[in-house]
Amino acid sequence: MSDRKGDESSAERAQRAEGERGHGLAFETLAIHAGQEPDPATGATVTPVYQTVTYTHDAVDRNRGFAYSRSGNPTRTALESCLAALEGGRFCLAYGSGMAAIAGTMQAVSAGDHVVVADDLYGGSYRLFTQVLPRYGLRFDFVDATQPEEVAKAVTPETKMVWIESPTNPMLRIVDVAACAEIARRAGALLVVDNTFATPYLQNPLALGAHVSVHSTTKYIGGHSDVIGGAVVLDDAELHARLKFAQNATGGVPGPWDAWLTLRGVKTLGVRMRQHDAGAARIAELLRGRAGVARVHWPGFADHPGHDIAKRQARGFGGIVTVDLDGGAPATRAFCESLRLFALGESLGGVESLVGYPWLMSHAAFPAEEKRRKGITEATVRLSVGLEDPADLCDDVLQALAVAAKATA
Repeated sequence: MSDRKGDESSAERAQRAEGERGHGLAFETLAIHAGQEPDPATGATVTPVYQTVTYTHDAVDRNRGFAYSRSGNPTRTALESCLAALEGGRFCLAYGSGMAAIAGTMQAVSAGDHVVVADDLYGGSYRLFTQVLPRYGLRFDFVDATQPEEVAKAVTPETKMVWIESPTNPMLRIVDVAACAEIARRAGALLVVDNTFATPYLQNPLALGAHVSVHSTTKYIGGHSDVIGGAVVLDDAELHARLKFAQNATGGVPGPWDAWLTLRGVKTLGVRMRQHDAGAARIAELLRGRAGVARVHWPGFADHPGHDIAKRQARGFGGIVTVDLDGGAPATRAFCESLRLFALGESLGGVESLVGYPWLMSHAAFPAEEKRRKGITEATVRLSVGLEDPADLCDDVLQALAVAAKATA
């Protein structure tokens, strides 16, 4: 399905409507309708899965907007149009995974270029930036991006990109997106924001001055832990053309079924994020000051160092709570393995609650000394609060804390 009536896409119409009305359609409305018009061939209300590799051309020099599904697929186009509208951008590129989206974004820089990176970031990004891309002549410097002056000090004449997360993974530090955007603007560099934790529902980096917003759609956007994917949203036509060319050349695209599953998840993103946010608040408040808990990292607390910035640039604090437990590794292991509703595993952002152990899981790529410098220890756990009843989740956490206490008694 082409999402066009005349020459204007659904995402472009949503953007135009937003400009005309001053506020535009509500998020939940865009999530269900942007890019998802009735199928022109059948009238199907739900975007079909176009499970095809190729498309029959009308002539050797003429097709109907699609030629080969690596280059473009109608189901993928619907997903891209929807995500662009939700992020307030004109363009989106969907990828086969979050890491493919990150690697795809790095096609914006070239050998000899310098990239300033927030040092509290996802382990997969760190692995790419330290073990893969330097072999191709890219240079990276890692800084504490919660201090904008540190970002500014790291910029050189060769700096072409600044890469940040907010909230960060897993320590939930808050980076001032607008401040970093101004630093990047003065340097003539791109600001890229990994917006996976916040999602477009809670935070829109492009509106804060960023050039690119990156997502692992595997997480909250898909939301059901059943499909891997990634996305890049941007507003600059020239940059979009460059990244789209590179995407087609390298081929890291999602299949139509994956795009369809992700699009189905997007429809309920607003509803889910409200529940994730509320559930995380309950868990954070339950754990703070609790016996067996050394520290709770959650930007919703008024004394969190980034609380005021989070309130200014986002519409909520998200569904992740990171906790440092007392008792070291034995107590932490006992806690993780005795949870009944929080599944112990990789990933986050699904309808089911998950507990992760960053030391050996999401941040295993970091050297031990670097993890400790960032505040990640053998006693750190990351709770992804799902959509179960918060009272049940609280009971589960309390019984796991009791088991952890016995492990060190």
